[in-house]
Amino acid sequence: MTCNSSNSDKIVDVVLIGAGIMSATLGVLLKELQPDLSIEIFERLDVVAAESSDAWNNAGTGHSAFCELNYTPQLADGCVDTQKAVSIAESFEVSKQFWSYLIKQGLVGAPETFIKCIPHMSFVWGEENVDFLRERHSKLQQSVLFKGMEYSEEPLKLADWMPLVMKGRQASEKVAATNMTLGTDVNFGSLTRMMFGDLKSREDVSLHFHHEVRKLKQKNGLWDVKVKNQKTGVKRVVSAKFVFIGAGGGSLPLLEKSGIPEGKGFGGFPVSGQWLKCTNPEVIAKHNAKVYGKASVGAPPMSVPHLDTRMIDGKKALLFGPYAGFSTRFLKHGSLMDLPLSIKIGNIRPMIAAGLDNIQLTKYLIEQVRQSPEDRLEALKEYLPTAKMEDWELETAGQRVQVIKKDDEHGGILEFGTEVVTAEDGSIAALLGASPGASTAVSIMLSLLNRCFGEQANSAQWQRKLRQMIPSYGQKLNENASLAEQIRNETTISLKLKAV
Repeated sequence: MTCNSSNSDKIVDVVLIGAGIMSATLGVLLKELQPDLSIEIFERLDVVAAESSDAWNNAGTGHSAFCELNYTPQLADGCVDTQKAVSIAESFEVSKQFWSYLIKQGLVGAPETFIKCIPHMSFVWGEENVDFLRERHSKLQQSVLFKGMEYSEEPLKLADWMPLVMKGRQASEKVAATNMTLGTDVNFGSLTRMMFGDLKSREDVSLHFHHEVRKLKQKNGLWDVKVKNQKTGVKRVVSAKFVFIGAGGGSLPLLEKSGIPEGKGFGGFPVSGQWLKCTNPEVIAKHNAKVYGKASVGAPPMSVPHLDTRMIDGKKALLFGPYAGFSTRFLKHGSLMDLPLSIKIGNIRPMIAAGLDNIQLTKYLIEQVRQSPEDRLEALKEYLPTAKMEDWELETAGQRVQVIKKDDEHGGILEFGTEVVTAEDGSIAALLGASPGASTAVSIMLSLLNRCFGEQANSAQWQRKLRQMIPSYGQKLNENASLAEQIRNETTISLKLKAV
């Protein structure tokens, strides 16, 4: 990535688009690895972490695959595939190591301001689902990362774990649950704000609010980034050696504007969400866990129902949902024209093909949109039988854009994970998708560093620093029980979490 002349107001090393957890993570990693890098950050809203990273918008709080059943699908032969769950659990351990480093270096505040221990539980009912959960638990016990996970079918034991979930339930009902006390609740909004607070204090880092990126064009080995100040209307061009598009649902339109061949054929399918938020302090106080169940047939992964204890703005909260919906916006604060304007000649076929293959999803979303308050209460009662409508109110959650990509066999497929699209020369990268997102941000950004900063990433200097920030860097915790135990003990102490 050479630095040649370009018609711009300023030339910088790095431009980060979007002030969420991904940009914050990448920015801090880069400044730790190479302190003399210059970084410009552009956010279209007036604060950081206002979209998917915000606590009320983010359904993924401490995703570590302990309780999310969609990460352990049951195969046609009845076996449970744990590969994705183990990968996510490994990535979350990497995130915890990086956060521990930030705390030790004084780069963020006290750990209790963004992470707390909250048991992660899976709960199912019905003989077939109980058989699945039993098999899931058995398979996960083969991984050291799931050491300490308990399984029970005993109603009294389950009532001890989650009293509100069991209260009022029929004694004859076949139920089962797993419990992982090592689970956490992470307020990614709080963490993101602290990380940007650190970044802003560093030399050669500028954070601009109310700035919308309008165009991206590669010229003379640099990226000309045209931005508009939405308050003053002033436009300017900043040239950068490297650009990261981490704008959540807004990443796809910007990737399309970049014109890189690697971005051709991608489309997006927006899914909105809502929560039922408990307003009764007595009910909130009686539940202390993240309890996940099985998704309805046709439901997208981010719609896995869960009764979720959260810590938001220093207060304990209780949410249930999310209830899916549909909007053509790609961002919670976006435009209704986002989806129509994202459709291009290059992605029409993949989008149509993905749509035809996901008729069940469309049907599910229509049913969700048509739900009445009574319908939502009935869904809640499956997890909290004694729930009363007056104790809950509806809260709008964030907006997710699922990735649609080309596929030789189907023409186009709908992906529910996270996709990093990079140019061949490594000069620009875009993050698409949502799940499991924030919880694996550190692993995603480490992968991006290797793809876009390969020479520096392999240097002795960067390698030493990476191992200082992430002691397990380059090793698989799942394949090294003693290292996994050591790392967990260390992060448990530094993050002030409970030991298993």
